[in-house]
Amino acid sequence: MDFDSFFIQEKTLGQMLDESIAKNPDGEALIYADYGLRRSWKDYGALVDDLARGFMALGIRPGEKVALWATNTPYWVETMFACAKIGAILLTVNTGYRETELEYLLQQSECETLVVGCAHRDFDFFETVDNLVPELRELAGSGRAELDCRFGKLRRVVSMEEKPRPGAYSIAEIIALGQSVDEKEYAARQAAVSPHDVVNMQYTSGTTGFPKGVMLTHVNILNDAYWCTRIQRLGRQDKLCLTVPLFHCFGCVLAALGCVCSGSALVLMSNINPGQSMSVIESERCTALYAVPAVYQAILQHRAFSRTDFSSLRTGIMGGSVCPVPLMRQVIETMHMPEITIAYGMTESSPAMCMTSTDDTFERRVGTAGRPMPGVEVSIRDPETGLECPLGENGEICCRGYNVMKGYYRMPEETAAVIDGEGFLHSGDLGWLDEDGYLHVSGRIKDMIIKGGENVYPREIEEFISTLPGVLDVQVVAVPSRRYGEEVCAFIIPERGSNLTPADIRRHCRGKIAGLKKPRYIHMLDSYPVTTSGKIQKYKLREMAVKLFPQSML
Repeated sequence: MDFDSFFIQEKTLGQMLDESIAKNPDGEALIYADYGLRRSWKDYGALVDDLARGFMALGIRPGEKVALWATNTPYWVETMFACAKIGAILLTVNTGYRETELEYLLQQSECETLVVGCAHRDFDFFETVDNLVPELRELAGSGRAELDCRFGKLRRVVSMEEKPRPGAYSIAEIIALGQSVDEKEYAARQAAVSPHDVVNMQYTSGTTGFPKGVMLTHVNILNDAYWCTRIQRLGRQDKLCLTVPLFHCFGCVLAALGCVCSGSALVLMSNINPGQSMSVIESERCTALYAVPAVYQAILQHRAFSRTDFSSLRTGIMGGSVCPVPLMRQVIETMHMPEITIAYGMTESSPAMCMTSTDDTFERRVGTAGRPMPGVEVSIRDPETGLECPLGENGEICCRGYNVMKGYYRMPEETAAVIDGEGFLHSGDLGWLDEDGYLHVSGRIKDMIIKGGENVYPREIEEFISTLPGVLDVQVVAVPSRRYGEEVCAFIIPERGSNLTPADIRRHCRGKIAGLKKPRYIHMLDSYPVTTSGKIQKYKLREMAVKLFPQSML
């Protein structure tokens, strides 16, 4: 891949989709493996247009947020592009969120429309919505008015289920409503969308404070997705098997948007597990696989691995977490993926900042995070002075370019804290650049925990656990895990006279916070290790956790 052949795509997501449709209208675009559903590019585009007009008829205006809380099911990516075509902002919602997190997101984002998916496994998304928005049931029936509830901006709820939900519009109703929208009106709405408008919001957070809404523009994510697929040489001949949720940047940007940029077919599963992923790779003859390290590891260890035909595979991405060198070697050698790549970045960088290439040497692809994406400048800065570090010296990984987010929604101070006056986005990660421009990631400044490819933020968990009576203080740290990369460990100082136990903490978390945030390990302390100035030494807590819970690495 020639990294010097760079140009910026000044297009909207809708324009890129229309281009792909025109190039290959009858080719396969979307395959929902769980549902036996296949869409051609022409059918894909027609459904996007139907939904877009329906959203217009519903009253969704440019700049409004449409929160989507669903697994990788039909209408997910179609909703994403429908919003993009009419200038609305898709707000992706983590399917692991529960009542507390959804409430915060609806309030902070000032979301106007909520799209809710089908029940998944043992969790019914609509039950949570009904609890938070009891006024919804009052809107049941035709001629319903807009919502008036404690979430001041929330006006409408849409259900992706086939069965009716009181007060919610169905997808079928949305499509029917769209028939009233004139084609000229729809065309004018699309023409008014700028490539520099915000099109996507995703919630993420650091080690302090609550989640922040990362605002990403068409230019941000379209160019990141475009160059990601160019680096892998993806095209119409390829089928991409996706094993990560669409609510992640990895899923909705690098995969869903990437396939639109490259003309590749996207194969989706709502029930993502190693066995089904292997079956889909074999039956669909997939040529690319996107997964976090934990999924690759689970596939390699699956009892059906030796009986699965991986010969169609060529490339893919391993990302979302630290990629162990031995695992990369094993995937290349035993899964027929000689051109697998690694992508490094963060939601705020759209998400890829650096990436290995299919024509990199074996050593580069297994031992580095690659070179900066075309058009992106990566700088290693001293965390204390902010000065640029010499080649080979560790410092904070920073980047500047088309991929840097517009900012955090309604959080100007937090935005200024991560994007400096020169336009560099500060990652909070440590690393160094070698003389050939390849990035080596060596650690994290932040205390963020990465469990199975998902970001877990200690401060958010600490704030929640501290609401339990009897908790004096709580500190959350990472414990190395062979299975997930890292696990959540909570150290708790109970109030004097309290009889709190780890079981009490687990009960407090049950059903209130996402499963990945629940502490797997809990230990009670009388005091924390501190510096002379009284600051808690979290690194010592991490060391203590490794000694207390060695079973995590078994």
